[in-house]
Amino acid sequence: MLSKKIFSPGDNLLGNYHELDGTIEFYGRINSIIKDTDNVLDIGAGRGSWYSLDKCLYRRNIRNIKERVNQLVGTDIDDSVMQNPTTHKNIVMSSNKIPLEDSSMNLIIADWVLEHVENPDQFTSEIDRILKPGGVFCARTPHKYKYVSIFARIFKNKTHSKILKFIQPSRKVEDIFPTKFKLNTLRDIKKNFSLYENYSYLYASHPSYYANKKSIFKMMSYLHKILPIFMVSELFVFLKKPNEHK
Repeated sequence: MLSKKIFSPGDNLLGNYHELDGTIEFYGRINSIIKDTDNVLDIGAGRGSWYSLDKCLYRRNIRNIKERVNQLVGTDIDDSVMQNPTTHKNIVMSSNKIPLEDSSMNLIIADWVLEHVENPDQFTSEIDRILKPGGVFCARTPHKYKYVSIFARIFKNKTHSKILKFIQPSRKVEDIFPTKFKLNTLRDIKKNFSLYENYSYLYASHPSYYANKKSIFKMMSYLHKILPIFMVSELFVFLKKPNEHK
């Protein structure tokens, strides 16, 4: 018996990726600035499950920066990060502290992390400590008032895994963490990184929660056209640390 093909946005397009693919936009921006001499930190790197699960070769390659930098370090609060194959080195965070030296990283990536930050002051202080002067902090996170963020705040965190099991069937339970949404608007970013050069913007990627069903994807795509941009967008954060704090 043939297995039913799982719908994925962009299946019918050359290269098998959607024209509003947020992963390609985000990592494309990162690829435009990284150098082979850079030391890079990936906060919230997790198990690196995307490397084996993503069926789009182009998207997987543009996200896989390991061979394009000097060193790529992965860190997470969960020790499953030690199994991540997409990095050169992995370390576990303890008490929200990252065991790295001051001013040791040229670039820091936090992909789908800011929505989980409970203490913005502590988090931004740690970013500032580790990032070299002139270094860049890159993050992708749902806008605080995106419809999925609103639903996440309506339903208690303990019910998230049940809901996500339906709307994102490929999402593993071990990859689901409590959400806080304290660093999820352009205003929040500007306030907490006031001394940094700010190149952040909103990006309305294609719907991500559609239960692997084309009909639901089409319905959600229609909502993306009629809702205000902040309700359908991710926040793409790109911040450059000044060479000297004034």
